[in-house]
Amino acid sequence: MKKILLSAISLAVLSGSALAADLPSRKAPVAPPPPAPLWTGFYAGLNLGGGWSGGNGNANAYNLGGANGGITNNVGGGVIGGVQVGYNYQLKNLAGGALSAVVIGAEADFQGTSMSSSANGIGLLPAAGTWPNYTGYAPYWRNGGASLPWYGTVRGRIGYSVMPTLLVYGTGGFAYGDTARTTGYGQSVSATQTGWTAGGGVEWMFMPNWSTKVEYLYTDISGGNSNSYGWNVGTSLNNVNNHTRWNTVRAGVNYHFNWAAAPVVAAF
Repeated sequence: MKKILLSAISLAVLSGSALAADLPSRKAPVAPPPPAPLWTGFYAGLNLGGGWSGGNGNANAYNLGGANGGITNNVGGGVIGGVQVGYNYQLKNLAGGALSAVVIGAEADFQGTSMSSSANGIGLLPAAGTWPNYTGYAPYWRNGGASLPWYGTVRGRIGYSVMPTLLVYGTGGFAYGDTARTTGYGQSVSATQTGWTAGGGVEWMFMPNWSTKVEYLYTDISGGNSNSYGWNVGTSLNNVNNHTRWNTVRAGVNYHFNWAAAPVVAAF
């Protein structure tokens, strides 16, 4: 009887072990892959806005001490518009993820503008006598003014995504532009000047692959020749003391290209 009882118990134990082996194992659920960084990738877009002169230099071309910053071409206000292209990289997996909201990048843009000013008036020309003892003068209509037909920038950007779809950033870098000026005798001259620009903005990813932004920039460009007439008087657009300074506020829209590779998912 004991043998029969022991055989029944052994059979029950073996059957339970076999059934347990057939049951599925309880493992932790597989975590979904992390989302790709929202801001990383190339983008391109259009912008439109306005600009106004940022002149803060001495208007006297013969009094260009270091304290007054040189002569400034008053280009006046106008409409600006153009294109921009760039690349962003959103940091990840650094400092335990604490820097994952930081975005760095670079952007280049090219703008056309209607920014211009006029300085017309009545002038006097010697009409009698010889230099330096003129005895009479004749009035004439004097044309003058300055304009900025086009300019461009190449800038770095660094920002922080205060929300996943909202980026606040600062930007700065190299600037260049075509400054044109009409002299008092109606002669038009122009030159490509170079300098710097800096500012900041806010960008919002309002739908997949599309963002809109508002941006402010201050720009200062000047000539490159540092030895004009021996004095560096700043009368020439090519002179290092001849500056063109302006402010811009513009709105833009960007399309973000989805060229990034899919994130790598760890195997479990």
